[in-house]
Amino acid sequence: MGYRVGVDIGGTFTDFLVTDEQGAARIYKTSTTPQDPTIGLFRGLDKAATDLELSLDQFLARVETVVHGTTITTNATLTGEGARTGFVTTKGFRDVLNMRRGMKERQFEKYPAPPHLVPRHLIRTVEERVLVSGAVETPLNERDVRDAAKYFRDHGVEAVAVSYLWSFRNPAHELRTREILESELPGTYISISTEILPQIRVYERHSTTALNAYVGPVLTRYLKRLEEELEQRRFTGTLLIMQSNGGVMSPQVAQRFASNTLLSGPAGAPQAGVFYGGTHAFQNVITVDMGGTSFDVALIKDGVPAVTTDGVIGEYRIASPILDIHTIGAGGGSIAWITSGGLLAVGPKSAGAQPGPACYGRGGTQPTVTDAQVVLGYLTAESFSGGELDFDGEAAKRAIDGHIATPLRMSLVEAASGIYEIVNANMAAALSVVSVQRGYDPREFVLVVAGGAGPIHAAPIARELQIPLILIPRESSVFCAAGMLISDLKHDYVRTYAREMDQVDLGELDRLYLEMARSALETIGSEGVAAERAELAYSADLRYVGQFNEVEVFAFEGGMLSAPHLERMVEAFHDRHDQLYGYSMRGAPVELINLRVTVTGRTDKPTLQTVPFGGEDASAARKNTRLACFDGEFREIPVYDGLVLTNGNLVPGPAIVVQPTTTIVVPPDFDLLCDEFNNYLMYPKGRQVHDLREELRRGL
Repeated sequence: MGYRVGVDIGGTFTDFLVTDEQGAARIYKTSTTPQDPTIGLFRGLDKAATDLELSLDQFLARVETVVHGTTITTNATLTGEGARTGFVTTKGFRDVLNMRRGMKERQFEKYPAPPHLVPRHLIRTVEERVLVSGAVETPLNERDVRDAAKYFRDHGVEAVAVSYLWSFRNPAHELRTREILESELPGTYISISTEILPQIRVYERHSTTALNAYVGPVLTRYLKRLEEELEQRRFTGTLLIMQSNGGVMSPQVAQRFASNTLLSGPAGAPQAGVFYGGTHAFQNVITVDMGGTSFDVALIKDGVPAVTTDGVIGEYRIASPILDIHTIGAGGGSIAWITSGGLLAVGPKSAGAQPGPACYGRGGTQPTVTDAQVVLGYLTAESFSGGELDFDGEAAKRAIDGHIATPLRMSLVEAASGIYEIVNANMAAALSVVSVQRGYDPREFVLVVAGGAGPIHAAPIARELQIPLILIPRESSVFCAAGMLISDLKHDYVRTYAREMDQVDLGELDRLYLEMARSALETIGSEGVAAERAELAYSADLRYVGQFNEVEVFAFEGGMLSAPHLERMVEAFHDRHDQLYGYSMRGAPVELINLRVTVTGRTDKPTLQTVPFGGEDASAARKNTRLACFDGEFREIPVYDGLVLTNGNLVPGPAIVVQPTTTIVVPPDFDLLCDEFNNYLMYPKGRQVHDLREELRRGL
């Protein structure tokens, strides 16, 4: 029997979803081991093997595919533990990288700039100059390049980024520079901007190329070690790495484009949102994923996750296409604290995997969101993480009482309720960022909830934003891992072509699109994707003349470009601009900035099987009762076993539904229905779920 494994290494837990040929899924979790993530990874694989009554080697010999989301590059960037990196640029422009945009992101705050990825003394300049036309004004001074290589060798540099002015117009100087550096610095990781991001905007191009070099050696070492250990364990299947754009890639491509993994872990959630939303034909979905450290939000419109080229990781700019995921520090491990003004606040600091929340019994003493859930009765020892942690409810009470309740002169329950309500408000505000602030009405979307802690907070978030329906997959606790298993191979290509629309040369556009399409198909073919499973999508970035920011719109479906294609692109731009910014200027001149091609290699998707209707009566799944707090009052609440609930079972609120790795809290004003796929639909009392589903399918 062949197995497929999705692995998501988070800040607190490492999640696993194992599926077999029949589509049956098994969920596993292990604690993340930050000192060496492979330890937690192989512990989880060993747990899966034991559950299947196999040795680890026997299990891996039967695994066909492992799809891995990694935080290696993210953590290296955020902690400043990337490679010692050198940077080579055009003479006279040494400080462009570290000057950044010259604008404060938060204009009314005082805060220090982030540490430089590349310190100034490791930035070397080279005499060369390419003009905006692509013509060479000053030939490459190869002696300068060799001098830079010697300097880097003397200073122990592990990686070098190369980004010259206007190099995307003519890559010859960067290509030759790479040849020299590879000859002079064998074994050193080299990134050039014309390969990483060949587009306009020098700072964004510099920053993305420098980030790629900074994290490249770290990711390369990790992937090589992982591949070697998997091979020693008899794994002969395919290893794929999750990308920030929502696709997957081979380890070999990942090592070249390491910056494409900077949001690798969270990128699985929107893909899973498309999949699970599609089971009910929902095209408009907002996914939320609450883990131990962070809360990730993404919007999916018309079945397509939003993508941005204006990403930031640790205050460093990355301009490669990434899924538009908004993240805040609001996880189960987020620490509650009192501000200097005497106000209660939650996050962004987290207790992490070690020591974790106080209730983990690992020595943690700081009050966290998870500890508040325990005090309120939403989590207890019987359902907590499958009973694998040394649950300590009294420690949770001590932490909240000592750090919050006593200093603020409130009761323990008031303090815990305050933590719960504040984190709910923070998360609702995060949803507004991807919906209301982008011109979308959250009432027209389905909330797809994920993460081990997400379903505990889902109803208050939906209530705040008047979202009418909540979908909670049975695999919600390993949502990103599930999304990784259903992701396609995907690569993005870009070329800058800055012209006003009435000056565009259709022949030149065709040539550039064709070049990118050939490169895309060559890359996807090197990863073993058959030609008939590769799909190309063509788009372009447009803006009004004189504007700074552009908007991406669909270009055409392939073939030869024509004047009507350009007209439709301009109309689509006006419509999208109006949706994003509240106005459009039809008739005003529009200019083309970038051309884009995305290649997708379709992978086989699992099929969810419907289960027979089991009736509304959920009494067979009822386990016991529990004291839980709603609206400041403890009540005796029925507790249901989520793995026993089946199609059609109706659970009226208030209630708690438990699974080994997650808990669903159904407040008094909500009901929960188990659907035909044994997932859960939660909705306000008084509404008919069948009517809600039909309204949302129609996009109302």
